[in-house]
Amino acid sequence: MENLKPQLNESSFERVFQTDEFKTDVVYKSISFWKEVRLRFQANKGAVIGIIFIAFILFMAIFGPYMNAQTYKSKVDEHINLPGRIPGIEKIGIFDGEIDGVNVYEKRGLDDVYYWFGTDNLGRDLWTRTWVGTRVSLYIALLAVIIDMFIGMGYGLVSGYIGGTTDTIMQRFIEILSGIPNLVIVTLFVIILNPGILSISLALVITGWIGMSRVVRSQVLKMKELDFVLASKTMGAKTNTLILQELLPNIFGQVIIMSMFSIPNAIFYESFLAFIGLGLQPPLASLGVLINDGYKSILVYPHIIVAPVVVLALLMLSFNLVADGLRDALDPKMKQQ
Repeated sequence: MENLKPQLNESSFERVFQTDEFKTDVVYKSISFWKEVRLRFQANKGAVIGIIFIAFILFMAIFGPYMNAQTYKSKVDEHINLPGRIPGIEKIGIFDGEIDGVNVYEKRGLDDVYYWFGTDNLGRDLWTRTWVGTRVSLYIALLAVIIDMFIGMGYGLVSGYIGGTTDTIMQRFIEILSGIPNLVIVTLFVIILNPGILSISLALVITGWIGMSRVVRSQVLKMKELDFVLASKTMGAKTNTLILQELLPNIFGQVIIMSMFSIPNAIFYESFLAFIGLGLQPPLASLGVLINDGYKSILVYPHIIVAPVVVLALLMLSFNLVADGLRDALDPKMKQQ
């Protein structure tokens, strides 16, 4: 019987790709998680623009008040209610010191005087007061992040991981706090400590972390029964080790996202309290105080309210854009939801 098995040799095959490029294996360099996050964040144009605006506002808040000789509380009676006037730019028709077609500076004989954002009804420089007030908003933003990171995250981690009676007691305490309106808490502190930044800070410390703690607790409840946590328990890992080394790294991205979203809320909260008279008191400056001052004379001297409103809007918008960018970079699946 003849051997029907085909005889194969080297000449029976022909290489499809003859170039050296296809003769060697391609090895791709691995990318770390945080580098991948950075690349995705940089690809988000809105987030990059938000970072640029935040950096610019931060720079102006630090150095802006020192760009002229006026302080935030210095008053010049002869310079009351002057509109904005910037040298050089006034020639193109903006910031030219005019109201209803009348150059107020020339009318008062102030040819060599320049106020970049104008002055208020007491003759105080709005440029200096705006950037000094921005410092208060940035302080509130930093305070909101610290409160979320330490109080809210720690409370949620402990409550969610320990569970049982401890979790029940801790959650009932949160429900009691969240049932008290923030305005009532601030009012009580104002009665005891007088209106000011201290009252607002204490109110944030008491209630500003509740949302973060609930998010962290829900994440911990979902993750503490997963295999990698159970494996660590089996190997004898202590509670502190499980929380700090196993659970915290896996929820840290969500914590950062929540912290960034809480910043605009905290800034608006401070501005609202200042606007209704429960925040900083004159001559101290914050964006809420400046908006309140400008609101009283918005029909006659609208320039007083424009600068603080624009800065506040840019600040809140920028933080929202950065928060959206971080959310998409840390968890791309959330963008599809």
